[in-house]
Amino acid sequence: MSLDSYKSVLVTGATGLAGSGVLRCLLDRHPHLTIRAVTYKHMRPFFRHPRVHYAYGDLRQAKDCHRLARGCEAAVMTSGVTPNAFTAHLGPENQVNENVLLNIQFLNALGQAGVRRTVFVSSAAVYQEFGGAIKESELDMNVDPPPAYFGIGWTMRFFEKMCRFWHERTGMEILIARAANIFGPCDRFDPMVSRFIAALIRRAVDKEDPFEVWGRPEVARDVIYIDDFAEAVRLMLDHDTLRSDTFNIGSGVATTVGQVVSWILGHAGHDPEQIVYHEHKPMTLAFRCLDCSKARRLLGWKPEHTVEVGIRKTLQWWKANMKWWRI
Repeated sequence: MSLDSYKSVLVTGATGLAGSGVLRCLLDRHPHLTIRAVTYKHMRPFFRHPRVHYAYGDLRQAKDCHRLARGCEAAVMTSGVTPNAFTAHLGPENQVNENVLLNIQFLNALGQAGVRRTVFVSSAAVYQEFGGAIKESELDMNVDPPPAYFGIGWTMRFFEKMCRFWHERTGMEILIARAANIFGPCDRFDPMVSRFIAALIRRAVDKEDPFEVWGRPEVARDVIYIDDFAEAVRLMLDHDTLRSDTFNIGSGVATTVGQVVSWILGHAGHDPEQIVYHEHKPMTLAFRCLDCSKARRLLGWKPEHTVEVGIRKTLQWWKANMKWWRI
């Protein structure tokens, strides 16, 4: 069923990067929708809107999950713990434990509440190492994810199977978005938890010199600007014939760390005397690129922003919103 058939949509993780982006996209494109935006008690919303009703709850608690799911027609599950290189290396069990508790409880609540359609945000961490742009069908369950993603990768593989279980058990339509590295406004800029683009933007705006970068300049990632990711999620919610499917959602381009550094420094107007690549620091994977042709073909979706344009917009947002974050 299309979004025109829904009156309300529930979005978990609504104060995070992905959740905030989905909120903005749905509000802009569907003026009839009201949104139940789920956020945890210590997370402050980035914006207020008369059609957004923030609901506070702990998704690790079954009673909160059932309360939040009750009465909603569709849902987007963006909540979860997303690691950076440092946290993935230091405490991978934290991501596994939190994601298991959050998602297994809420999938159960959605199924029992009779929610008609759900978009579950998974991760490209499910994939094994692969030398080129990998398609959804090329996931090999007989090969482990890379060591840095072993825990979270297998966790997401499990949840994708649980999505299929709840679809077959209750008839709830579930579409899975295997997300590349998302970046953009409302990202986390705290240096202890920020991912690499947000971390580099913060350092560039602060005019750090020497300018320090974790990893090697040739390391390549698939990164996608939040507005493009959110539009893909909206199209997944809005599709009137798909019932259960999985889509790679990324730029489809392998962007190197060196390119990201160059673009960030250029748009920040920062010309450090020294750029230091710390190749001994924890890294997750040397190469990752997603083949997103299936989303283009079935959803009619493609990214509208180049990575450089997304970086420029994110940097501008951070300059205007630096006071949001406090050490």
